[in-house]
Amino acid sequence: MSDQRKSSFATVSPYTGETLEEFPVIEGEEVDSALETADHAFHAWRKRPIEERAAVVARAAGLMKERKEELAQIITLEMGKLISEARGEVDLAASILEYYARHGPDFAAAEPLDVEEGEAYLVNEPLGVLLGVMPWNFPLYQVVRFAGPNLVLGSTVLVKHAGICPQSARALEKLFRDAQAPEGVYTNLFVSHEEISRVIDSPVVRGASLTGSEGAGAKVAERAGRNMKPSLLELGGSDVFIVLDGEGLERTIGAAVAGRMANTGQSCVASKRFIVLDDVYDDFVDGMRRRFEALEPGDPADEATTLGPLSSEQAAADLADQIRETVDQGAELVTGGHRIDRPGAFVEPTIITGVKPGMRAYAEELFGPAAVIYRVADEDEAIALANDSQYGLGGSVFCADVERGRRVAERVETGMVWVNHPTSTQPDLPFGGIKRSGYGRELSRLGMREFVNRKLVRVLPPDAQLRGIAG
Repeated sequence: MSDQRKSSFATVSPYTGETLEEFPVIEGEEVDSALETADHAFHAWRKRPIEERAAVVARAAGLMKERKEELAQIITLEMGKLISEARGEVDLAASILEYYARHGPDFAAAEPLDVEEGEAYLVNEPLGVLLGVMPWNFPLYQVVRFAGPNLVLGSTVLVKHAGICPQSARALEKLFRDAQAPEGVYTNLFVSHEEISRVIDSPVVRGASLTGSEGAGAKVAERAGRNMKPSLLELGGSDVFIVLDGEGLERTIGAAVAGRMANTGQSCVASKRFIVLDDVYDDFVDGMRRRFEALEPGDPADEATTLGPLSSEQAAADLADQIRETVDQGAELVTGGHRIDRPGAFVEPTIITGVKPGMRAYAEELFGPAAVIYRVADEDEAIALANDSQYGLGGSVFCADVERGRRVAERVETGMVWVNHPTSTQPDLPFGGIKRSGYGRELSRLGMREFVNRKLVRVLPPDAQLRGIAG
């Protein structure tokens, strides 16, 4: 076996930089065998009563809760998430599985249509084998929001996880098997990026979902489109955090720091562009600076640590380059801006102001502990700046007047907007974006509508009058 195959999936501690374990990739006949097994499993899985499929997903949720500490430790080890946040991710992932186990059968039920004669209804049928290409920043949550609804619906799933999270990927596959999912219902694929195209090309695979970078999303969407297969993309984001007044400013600043620094800023829906009205701007910047400078770097597995490393050395180097070039282009560095002088993928919590069009931080997503803060004169300028982005995932609006917040939220061009709370997620709310942030929706009832055949069944009496036929 070549060194290339041995090193494609590896656990490398972002805290120490040490390579802890490597996993070989599969290719060729091994991939074909996995596809055949998933397809065979689908034909049996779809025939089982939906309540039985939901019971398997419910058992997976229960096992996830039982293994909470083990799973959290793996997440922290592989991508550097603070241990408290890793435990929170396990809780969220389990709640998503529970949600679909409980509500999935109702979501998938046939839907009657109002017609004048006879009857008509929609049947929600599974498509078949689905491919999920998953990222590293939420190794459990991102996977289950794809797998949960589709498994309950009756499809089977192939999951290609991020190369830096192989232990998380392996633990998830074992969890579903221990929950009594038959072989082939949930399959982890340690495959190369090049092999993904061949997987999508396979007639066995009926759809593809990707959460990740724009570049990877474009490749998956192009390949799926070439094969006339549906796809769902959840890509980058540059979420706005609009501050319209100074009421409860300390709470607003606290929310801003939480929205920016959760997962060390490595979230598609992290607050990244802070747009603040002029009369509270100075106080807001100073408050964020004080809180950023109080964060203490350290071992993410230590409960006392408040600033973890980024997911990898490359991630830290890339963010540091974006910050440096933006400052070189004329922006002002309020605090931070550099690598921290210690082992690990650490970057100082950073605040940048004076960012203008043409600078890197104006158009690019900053995936880490770096905030860009803008001063604006009024509400209309805030909205114009918020919408001047290639991204459209989430956003938030903070103000004392809830009706004003609602009006502004409705003018922000994104897939999700929260008023008086940073963009967040929960099982019963749809999640997804527009523009270069992708398309499609996950979670809520909509999470079962992306990869489904909504088949019309129209029943008329044998003596019904024949009508014109068009198509």
